[in-house]
Parts: sequence; C-alpha cells; structure tokens
Amino acid sequence: MFHGGPTSHGFPSQRTRLNYVDWGNPAAPLLLLLHGSRDHCRSWDRTAAALRQDWHVVAPDLRGHGDSAWSPEGRYDFASYVYDLAQLVFHLGEMPVTIVAHSLGAHIALRYAGLYPDAVRRLVAVEAVGLPPEIEAKQRGSGFHEQMRRWIADKRAASSRQPRRYATIEDAMARMIAENPDLGEAQARDLTIHGILRNEDGSWSWKFDNHLRVGPFPDVAPDEIVALWRRIRCPTLLVRGGRSWPSDVPDALAGTLSDARAVEIGGAGHWPQHDQFDRFIALVEPFLRGDGERPRP
Repeated sequence: MFHGGPTSHGFPSQRTRLNYVDWGNPAAPLLLLLHGSRDHCRSWDRTAAALRQDWHVVAPDLRGHGDSAWSPEGRYDFASYVYDLAQLVFHLGEMPVTIVAHSLGAHIALRYAGLYPDAVRRLVAVEAVGLPPEIEAKQRGSGFHEQMRRWIADKRAASSRQPRRYATIEDAMARMIAENPDLGEAQARDLTIHGILRNEDGSWSWKFDNHLRVGPFPDVAPDEIVALWRRIRCPTLLVRGGRSWPSDVPDALAGTLSDARAVEIGGAGHWPQHDQFDRFIALVEPFLRGDGERPRP
C-alpha cells in the first residue's frame, strides 16, 4: 500500500527550472498527468491517488505555473511547452509514456504525440477544446496585423498588472469556486492551497504568471496542427464535459485521429476530472489498461 503524498523534483528546460511531483511506484509503467492553463500539478491529486497502484504517476507544473519558474520573457508558446514535455520525458528516461492531459495540457500532449508517434503508448485528452467563445469572437474576422497589434497591447498591459492579493485563503478559495461552482469545499480548498503562495505582507496570490492571461501568438497554421494530429498512432480517448463551452475542436480531432474514441460526461463542465470524478476514473482506468482492446493489425 502507498501512503502520503508525492515528492517534488526539478529539471532544467531552456535554462528554466521546472517542477514535477512523483507519486512513487517507479517499477510500474510511467503515466504523465498534464494540467491546463493557470492550473498546477496538484490539481491531479485525486486522479494520481486513484491510479498510483498500477502506474508510476508523474505530474509536472507547466512553465509559469505552480512551482515551476516563470519565463523571463513572459512568453508561453506551444513550442516551448512541447519542448518542456520532451525534456521531461528525456529526464525521466522512459518511453513510451502514457499521458492524461487536460485543456492546454491536452493540446501540448497531442502535439508531442504527433511529433513522436512512437513515444506515446496511450493518450487521454480531456477537454481538448478551442478558446472560449467570447475570445474566439474577438479574434474572428480580424486580419493578422490587427491580431498582432492586439497581442502586443495585451502583453504590455500584462507586464504592468500586479498579481491579485487575497487577505485570506478563504477569499482565494471563494474565487476558485466562482470559476467552477461544481467544486466541493474540501476539493476547492486543496486546489487553492497548492495554487497560492503567501506574500511578505501576509496576503496571498496565485502562483501563475500574469502573462499567462495572454494567449500565445503567433501559432502555426491550423492545417499544420491537423497534419500533426494525423501522425498520432496511439489509442486516444477524447473526454468532453457535457456542460462545457461549444467547440468544433473535439469533432475535428475525432475525425482526424486514426484510433480515437470520444466520450461525453454529462453533468460536467470544463473540468470533468473534478466535476464527475468517479465517472471520469471509471472511463479512464480501463482505457489506460487497454481493457477490451482488439488486436491491432
């Protein structure tokens, strides 16, 4: 039996020190858990605890998140994120890996699996969606020069924005619940405690870099992303929350990947692993084991 929580470790990537937590059981196959934007690796604690008996579970903090260092340039693009993932796999020294990834983390994992098809054994992409509709509407119909000018203005604004300060952990937790009202109090407290740090004046702030509020730009063309998806060979489970925002991306993925199964979890929003945890694990655990899988030609 396993007891206690994970141990923290660091690894270098592009001269940046990044953090990951290791839940032990190193003789078991490696399972990576990748979180989403403005989240942190301890967001996966319940999932890790449920899977650690059969897997060597490792969960990194993406650059600019959790206990990983912020980018000195305040730049968070997919090329850097994918390099970080490749560097973590290289650091851990085991391939192929199995990955469960959420939101931004899912898109990082999908690109990695397209770049290195033989390096990923199985992939669970949770809420691999596009931008929220209000942000997409803001970008739709504008030319490259308008998008670039807006991005520059947004980055400049982010550089002058001070991290929000909360007088108490309870105040920060209230903000966490406002973002996802389906969270229970105990779960919201755990997510908050691992996602904040205390300032010198006694107040509390989120650990993530404010520059993460501005999306990466420019990115590669959509047809190049689809070309990467077509290179993915591992079985892939696409998990969607029934109450998440509308997006064409999950259908595009399901129609592009060579070996994909799409499932929707009713009663869940953008965080199915939190909103409907038991149902999420009941789907993911047998998929990771390969239960019922037909022999591949």
